[in-house]
Amino acid sequence: MTSSNPVQHVAANVDIFSAILSASLVVQITLLFLAGLSVICWAVAFSKFGQIREMTALNDDFLKKFWKATSLEDLNDEIEKYADRSSVARVFRTAFAELQNLAGQKTPSSGKSLQLSGSDNLERSLRKAVGQELSSMESRLTILATTGSTGPFIGLFGTVWGIMNSFHKIGASGSASLAVVAPGISEALFTTAVGLLAAIPAVVLYNHFVAQIRREETELNNFATDFMNIAKRNFFHE
Repeated sequence: MTSSNPVQHVAANVDIFSAILSASLVVQITLLFLAGLSVICWAVAFSKFGQIREMTALNDDFLKKFWKATSLEDLNDEIEKYADRSSVARVFRTAFAELQNLAGQKTPSSGKSLQLSGSDNLERSLRKAVGQELSSMESRLTILATTGSTGPFIGLFGTVWGIMNSFHKIGASGSASLAVVAPGISEALFTTAVGLLAAIPAVVLYNHFVAQIRREETELNNFATDFMNIAKRNFFHE
Protein backbone atom coordinates (compact mmCIF):
# COMPACT_ATOMS: atom_id res chain seq x y z
CA MET A 1 0.00 0.00 0.00
CA THR A 2 1.47 3.27 -1.08
CA SER A 3 0.68 6.44 0.84
CA SER A 4 1.24 9.89 -0.56
CA ASN A 5 1.76 12.96 1.52
CA PRO A 6 -0.31 15.97 0.46
CA VAL A 7 1.73 18.80 -0.99
CA GLN A 8 1.55 21.83 1.24
CA HIS A 9 1.26 25.18 -0.47
CA VAL A 10 2.59 28.13 1.50
CA ALA A 11 0.94 31.38 0.58
CA ALA A 12 3.15 34.40 0.63
CA ASN A 13 1.57 37.62 1.85
CA VAL A 14 2.64 40.19 -0.70
CA ASP A 15 -0.03 42.77 0.16
CA ILE A 16 1.75 46.08 -0.26
CA PHE A 17 0.38 47.72 2.88
CA SER A 18 1.24 44.72 4.99
CA ALA A 19 4.69 44.75 3.45
CA ILE A 20 5.13 48.41 4.37
CA LEU A 21 3.95 47.86 7.93
CA SER A 22 6.32 44.94 8.31
CA ALA A 23 9.19 46.72 6.54
CA SER A 24 12.32 47.76 8.34
CA LEU A 25 12.47 51.15 10.02
CA VAL A 26 14.94 52.43 7.40
CA VAL A 27 12.57 51.61 4.53
CA GLN A 28 9.61 53.16 6.35
CA ILE A 29 11.55 56.37 6.98
CA THR A 30 12.61 56.43 3.32
CA LEU A 31 9.00 56.08 2.17
CA LEU A 32 7.86 58.77 4.60
CA PHE A 33 10.60 61.11 3.38
CA LEU A 34 9.64 60.56 -0.28
CA ALA A 35 5.97 61.12 0.50
CA GLY A 36 6.85 64.35 2.29
CA LEU A 37 8.91 65.55 -0.67
CA SER A 38 6.03 64.80 -3.01
CA VAL A 39 3.56 66.76 -0.86
CA ILE A 40 5.94 69.74 -0.67
CA CYS A 41 6.48 69.67 -4.46
CA TRP A 42 2.76 69.77 -5.17
CA ALA A 43 2.28 72.57 -2.62
CA VAL A 44 5.00 74.58 -4.36
CA ALA A 45 3.46 73.79 -7.76
CA PHE A 46 -0.04 74.99 -6.82
CA SER A 47 1.45 78.13 -5.27
CA LYS A 48 3.48 78.85 -8.42
CA PHE A 49 0.53 78.17 -10.71
CA GLY A 50 -1.51 80.81 -8.88
CA GLN A 51 1.36 83.29 -8.63
CA ILE A 52 2.33 83.14 -12.31
CA ARG A 53 -1.26 83.14 -13.57
CA GLU A 54 -2.13 86.25 -11.56
CA MET A 55 1.15 87.96 -12.42
CA THR A 56 0.68 87.33 -16.14
CA ALA A 57 -2.83 88.80 -16.10
CA LEU A 58 -1.73 91.91 -14.18
CA ASN A 59 1.34 92.36 -16.39
CA ASP A 60 -0.85 92.37 -19.49
CA ASP A 61 -3.21 94.90 -17.90
CA PHE A 62 -0.36 97.15 -16.79
CA LEU A 63 1.34 97.07 -20.19
CA LYS A 64 -1.89 98.18 -21.84
CA LYS A 65 -2.04 101.16 -19.46
CA PHE A 66 1.66 101.87 -20.00
CA TRP A 67 1.32 102.20 -23.77
CA LYS A 68 -1.84 104.29 -23.45
CA ALA A 69 -0.44 106.61 -20.75
CA THR A 70 0.39 110.19 -21.69
CA SER A 71 2.47 110.80 -18.58
CA LEU A 72 4.79 108.52 -16.61
CA GLU A 73 3.92 110.45 -13.49
CA ASP A 74 0.20 109.74 -13.90
CA LEU A 75 0.94 106.07 -14.48
CA ASN A 76 3.13 105.99 -11.37
CA ASP A 77 0.21 107.33 -9.33
CA GLU A 78 -1.78 104.20 -10.27
CA ILE A 79 1.07 101.77 -9.57
CA GLU A 80 -0.03 100.60 -6.12
CA LYS A 81 -2.79 98.29 -7.32
CA TYR A 82 -0.27 96.49 -9.54
CA ALA A 83 3.01 96.70 -7.66
CA ASP A 84 2.34 93.88 -5.18
CA ARG A 85 1.73 91.22 -7.84
CA SER A 86 2.90 92.56 -11.21
CA SER A 87 6.58 92.10 -12.03
CA VAL A 88 6.47 94.63 -14.88
CA ALA A 89 4.88 97.24 -12.61
CA ARG A 90 7.60 96.76 -10.02
CA VAL A 91 10.29 97.22 -12.68
CA PHE A 92 8.52 100.39 -13.83
CA ARG A 93 8.35 101.72 -10.26
CA THR A 94 12.08 101.14 -9.78
CA ALA A 95 12.93 102.79 -13.10
CA PHE A 96 10.68 105.78 -12.44
CA ALA A 97 12.22 106.26 -8.99
CA GLU A 98 15.67 106.27 -10.59
CA LEU A 99 14.50 108.90 -13.11
CA GLN A 100 13.28 111.04 -10.23
CA ASN A 101 16.61 110.63 -8.51
CA LEU A 102 18.50 111.66 -11.65
CA ALA A 103 16.22 114.68 -12.04
CA GLY A 104 17.08 115.85 -8.52
CA GLN A 105 13.86 114.57 -6.93
CA LYS A 106 11.78 116.34 -9.57
CA THR A 107 9.36 114.39 -11.70
CA PRO A 108 10.65 113.49 -15.18
CA SER A 109 7.49 114.91 -16.72
CA SER A 110 8.59 118.39 -15.67
CA GLY A 111 10.74 118.45 -18.79
CA LYS A 112 14.06 118.92 -17.03
CA SER A 113 16.95 118.02 -19.29
CA LEU A 114 19.16 115.23 -17.92
CA GLN A 115 22.76 114.47 -18.79
CA LEU A 116 23.16 111.52 -21.15
CA SER A 117 25.75 109.94 -18.83
CA GLY A 118 23.00 109.46 -16.29
CA SER A 119 21.31 106.94 -18.54
CA ASP A 120 23.89 104.36 -17.47
CA ASN A 121 22.50 104.55 -13.94
CA LEU A 122 18.99 104.03 -15.23
CA GLU A 123 20.10 101.06 -17.32
CA ARG A 124 21.81 99.47 -14.31
CA SER A 125 18.71 100.06 -12.21
CA LEU A 126 16.54 98.34 -14.83
CA ARG A 127 18.87 95.34 -15.05
CA LYS A 128 18.91 95.00 -11.28
CA ALA A 129 15.11 95.23 -11.06
CA VAL A 130 14.68 92.57 -13.76
CA GLY A 131 17.17 90.31 -11.99
CA GLN A 132 15.31 90.67 -8.69
CA GLU A 133 12.01 89.77 -10.33
CA LEU A 134 13.52 86.66 -11.93
CA SER A 135 15.03 85.59 -8.60
CA SER A 136 11.63 85.99 -6.96
CA MET A 137 9.92 83.90 -9.64
CA GLU A 138 12.58 81.19 -9.38
CA SER A 139 12.30 80.92 -5.61
CA ARG A 140 11.37 77.45 -4.30
CA LEU A 141 11.91 75.86 -7.71
CA THR A 142 15.05 74.29 -6.27
CA ILE A 143 12.74 72.02 -4.28
CA LEU A 144 11.30 70.64 -7.52
CA ALA A 145 14.74 70.30 -9.09
CA THR A 146 16.17 68.56 -6.02
CA THR A 147 13.25 66.14 -5.79
CA GLY A 148 13.45 65.36 -9.50
CA SER A 149 17.16 64.60 -9.37
CA THR A 150 17.38 62.80 -6.02
CA GLY A 151 13.98 61.05 -5.80
CA PRO A 152 14.95 57.97 -7.85
CA PHE A 153 18.20 57.57 -5.90
CA ILE A 154 16.43 57.85 -2.55
CA GLY A 155 13.99 55.20 -3.77
CA LEU A 156 16.91 53.08 -4.93
CA PHE A 157 18.43 53.30 -1.46
CA GLY A 158 15.22 51.86 -0.02
CA THR A 159 15.24 49.18 -2.71
CA VAL A 160 18.76 48.09 -1.87
CA TRP A 161 17.94 48.02 1.82
CA GLY A 162 14.83 45.90 1.24
CA ILE A 163 16.73 43.39 -0.88
CA MET A 164 19.45 43.21 1.78
CA ASN A 165 16.77 42.34 4.31
CA SER A 166 15.49 39.60 2.00
CA PHE A 167 18.96 38.05 1.76
CA HIS A 168 19.32 38.32 5.52
CA LYS A 169 16.06 36.41 5.99
CA ILE A 170 17.21 33.75 3.53
CA GLY A 171 20.41 33.31 5.51
CA ALA A 172 18.57 33.21 8.84
CA SER A 173 15.88 30.74 7.73
CA GLY A 174 17.97 28.68 5.31
CA SER A 175 15.13 28.87 2.82
CA ALA A 176 14.68 30.87 -0.35
CA SER A 177 10.95 30.29 -0.64
CA LEU A 178 8.60 32.99 -1.83
CA ALA A 179 7.15 33.37 1.64
CA VAL A 180 10.59 34.36 2.90
CA VAL A 181 11.72 36.76 0.18
CA ALA A 182 8.42 38.22 -1.08
CA PRO A 183 7.88 40.80 1.70
CA GLY A 184 11.38 42.24 1.37
CA ILE A 185 11.26 42.33 -2.42
CA SER A 186 7.81 43.89 -2.50
CA GLU A 187 8.80 46.67 -0.10
CA ALA A 188 11.98 47.21 -2.12
CA LEU A 189 10.13 47.57 -5.42
CA PHE A 190 7.46 49.75 -3.84
CA THR A 191 10.16 52.11 -2.59
CA THR A 192 11.51 52.40 -6.13
CA ALA A 193 8.02 53.18 -7.42
CA VAL A 194 7.45 55.86 -4.78
CA GLY A 195 10.79 57.43 -5.66
CA LEU A 196 9.77 57.63 -9.32
CA LEU A 197 6.29 58.92 -8.44
CA ALA A 198 7.91 61.74 -6.49
CA ALA A 199 10.58 62.51 -9.09
CA ILE A 200 8.70 62.40 -12.40
CA PRO A 201 6.03 65.04 -11.56
CA ALA A 202 8.73 67.22 -9.98
CA VAL A 203 10.78 67.19 -13.19
CA VAL A 204 7.73 67.91 -15.36
CA LEU A 205 6.60 70.76 -13.11
CA TYR A 206 10.10 72.22 -12.90
CA ASN A 207 10.48 72.28 -16.69
CA HIS A 208 7.02 73.83 -17.04
CA PHE A 209 7.77 76.65 -14.62
CA VAL A 210 11.23 77.29 -16.07
CA ALA A 211 9.65 77.70 -19.51
CA GLN A 212 7.10 80.15 -18.11
CA ILE A 213 9.78 82.11 -16.28
CA ARG A 214 11.86 82.34 -19.46
CA ARG A 215 8.83 83.86 -21.21
CA GLU A 216 8.43 86.34 -18.36
CA GLU A 217 12.15 87.13 -18.58
CA THR A 218 11.75 88.00 -22.26
CA GLU A 219 8.78 90.23 -21.46
CA LEU A 220 10.66 92.01 -18.66
CA ASN A 221 13.73 92.57 -20.82
CA ASN A 222 11.56 93.90 -23.64
CA PHE A 223 9.83 96.29 -21.25
CA ALA A 224 13.16 97.45 -19.83
CA THR A 225 14.43 98.14 -23.35
CA ASP A 226 11.26 100.03 -24.28
CA PHE A 227 11.36 102.09 -21.09
CA MET A 228 15.02 102.91 -21.68
CA ASN A 229 14.28 104.06 -25.24
CA ILE A 230 11.39 106.24 -24.07
CA ALA A 231 13.53 107.77 -21.33
CA LYS A 232 16.38 108.55 -23.72
CA ARG A 233 14.06 110.18 -26.24
CA ASN A 234 12.26 112.34 -23.69
CA PHE A 235 14.57 113.02 -20.77
CA PHE A 236 18.19 112.58 -21.88
CA HIS A 237 19.96 114.91 -24.27
CA GLU A 238 23.40 115.12 -25.75
